[in-house]
Amino acid sequence: MKKLTALAAVAAAAIAAFVGVQIAGATGGVHPDAPRVGGDVQHVFVIMLENHSRQGVIGDPNAPFITSLAQNYASAAEYFGVTHPSEPNYIAAISGSNWWINKDDVNTRLDHVNLVDELEAAHRSWGAYMEAMPADDKLASQWPSNTALYAIKHNPFVLFNDIRNDPARMENVKPFDALAGDLANANTTPDFAFISPDQCNDMHGGVTTVAGHPETPCPFGSTNDDPNDASLKQKADAFVHSTVEMIMGSPSWKQGQDAIFIVSDEGDFTNNSVNGGWDSPAGCCDSPVLPAGDPDINAAWPGGVYGGGLVPAVVIVNRGGKTGGFVSNTPYNHYSLLATIEDIWNLPRLAYAADTSQVTPMTEFFTK
Repeated sequence: MKKLTALAAVAAAAIAAFVGVQIAGATGGVHPDAPRVGGDVQHVFVIMLENHSRQGVIGDPNAPFITSLAQNYASAAEYFGVTHPSEPNYIAAISGSNWWINKDDVNTRLDHVNLVDELEAAHRSWGAYMEAMPADDKLASQWPSNTALYAIKHNPFVLFNDIRNDPARMENVKPFDALAGDLANANTTPDFAFISPDQCNDMHGGVTTVAGHPETPCPFGSTNDDPNDASLKQKADAFVHSTVEMIMGSPSWKQGQDAIFIVSDEGDFTNNSVNGGWDSPAGCCDSPVLPAGDPDINAAWPGGVYGGGLVPAVVIVNRGGKTGGFVSNTPYNHYSLLATIEDIWNLPRLAYAADTSQVTPMTEFFTK
């Protein structure tokens, strides 16, 4: 309770400076006081999982590989989703704001500066790898239409008009199967890679049988580690295992300093109607403050910080980073992750990622 009260006060203070932060971040300029990541990081990989809390994943017997990564490398014990539900978290992760969105909407279209704009301006390559996204219909809202093994809300890149309307940029939004080929040669490995598993392999669930996809069916879990929930964690653990091993076996991983971030977008869905169905609205680092009775949440919502809850966050740096099960207790969220990526390549910080009084980059993970 004390933590939530303190976070509410922090977020309320941030709201007062909202306009200045948004404009400063959106219009560019490297913040003069921003700490910079040391070394020469060549590649950053982000694997985004779904709808599970830190305490439900790290140390859980159904996620042994993810747990082993936390024990052998490093993790953040105070990493929060920015808000609820999924879509605004993905948007926040690549643009520095949820842009007042607190719902999933397949019709969302955004005209804001985003990480792709920054990467391309700095002549950095990027790739978005979406499992189960149809290669011949990258703008599909979901696939298959009746079960949504792939869902557009987990692909923030096509929600930004300056990406979805640019055929050259859309060439970098690929089905997940393309990742193996891109990793085979250091020259084709993108500097920044964002990976979204399908809704069976990301712990989301709710998918019936889909031909050609052995991970289906994957019903929703009802409580932590019930048979359906345990199965979802096992599928996600297997996906992370194979993907991390593929990255670690690539030429790029063996040649320079690279990093892998494994996080969930938000915490557990528990049908807590007061919180819009979510277990916890805890947040930090400029999570939104929403009024009582907000229509995107519930009439019973009391008002306050509407964060995404504590989520698992594992950080792997292959050279010069924290290892041995290092655990950080610094408050972080997806804005912190974005700020870290921007700092790595000396890019301007966008929107809330530029709020150095509230948002801390994850610089500590890149030093021994």
